[in-house]
Amino acid sequence: MGIRNRVILLGLGFAALGFAAPAQAQVDPGVEIDRLIDASQGVGPAMALARQQIAGDDLIGAVATLERLLVDHPEADDALLLHASLLCRLDDAPGARMEIEQLSGVEGDAAAWAEVRAACGPIPRGGARR
Repeated sequence: MGIRNRVILLGLGFAALGFAAPAQAQVDPGVEIDRLIDASQGVGPAMALARQQIAGDDLIGAVATLERLLVDHPEADDALLLHASLLCRLDDAPGARMEIEQLSGVEGDAAAWAEVRAACGPIPRGGARR
C-alpha cells in the first residue's frame, strides 16, 4: 500500500473519530427533563430550582419549572409572582399582567411583589382573587 493510501486511510480514521466523539458526549434530553421534573417536586424544591436556573441565566428553564409547579399547586402565590416577573424579563408584559390579575387582592410576599415591580414596573394589586 502506498504512502498516499495510508495518509488517506489515516485521515478517514481521524474524521470518523471526530464525528463519533460528539455523539458520545451528547446527553439524552429525556434524562435531563426527567431530572428537572424530579428536582421540582413540591413547592419548596421547585422554587429553589427556579431560583438556581435564574442565577444561571436560564430564564426559559425557570419559567418551565414554575409552570410545572403551578399546574400542581395553583395556590402557590409566590411562584405565580416569580413567574410573572420572569415573563416581564422575557418581554411578555401582557402575559405577566394576566397572571398578576389572578393575584389581585392577595398580599403575597413583599419581596416577591418587589421583584415583580422591578421587572414589570408599577402594578396595581386591587380586586379579589379569582
